[in-house]
Amino acid sequence: MNTWTIFKRELSSYFSQPTAYAIIVIFSLLSIGLTFTFGRFWDYQDASLNGSFFWWHPLILMILAPAVSMRLWSDEHRSGTIELLGTLPVTMRSAILGKFFAAALVWLLALVLTFPVVNTVNWLGAPDNWAIFSGYLGSFLVCCTFLAITSLVSAFTRDQVVALIVSVSLCFLLTICGIDPVINELRRSWTKESVDLLASVGVYSHFQEATRGLIRFTSLIYFLGLITVCLIGTNLVLKSQRA
Repeated sequence: MNTWTIFKRELSSYFSQPTAYAIIVIFSLLSIGLTFTFGRFWDYQDASLNGSFFWWHPLILMILAPAVSMRLWSDEHRSGTIELLGTLPVTMRSAILGKFFAAALVWLLALVLTFPVVNTVNWLGAPDNWAIFSGYLGSFLVCCTFLAITSLVSAFTRDQVVALIVSVSLCFLLTICGIDPVINELRRSWTKESVDLLASVGVYSHFQEATRGLIRFTSLIYFLGLITVCLIGTNLVLKSQRA
């Protein structure tokens, strides 16, 4: 019940300010715009949306997702409400989950509102809608992973700018280490085992499987495990600060 209360409060704060609207509009414009420009949707006739649409999502999310969640705990530290939260009959776990779920819902709405792209490919041909759904699920898991990372970083500092810079840096590293051009370049000087290990650590290898319609158990474990570790880490950091 406490989680639901925090969730409603956080969700209301997102939509009572321009934050949620700005993120939804910017993400929609970037993802759809890149699909029909640099994604070369018309040239490749990419009915699965794998290369023209979904390929860009981690690159966009590694910047915009931290922009949403950088304030989760740094703002509480700055305003002093973290001490007030400690006096309320709300467990820290409930507060963390409530804030995380509210940010995740904002991003779920942002992803859903890119439906014009799906309508376009269905109007032009007969795409594999399971692969498209799987791609959206992969994008949402990537987003939740980046939100959890930012939540952990935000718990360490009261400065939102610092939280944003550190979070974007970490998300960038997790994203870039799995991109094909980077992997191919590393293969020239690294051993195959080292490159494969690095690729498995990054989000792209797991994400690209989802965009092909392959939702593997190992990829689900990777995303859910990383999210869980970051949220548990957030809980430990905040509890240590209250002690």
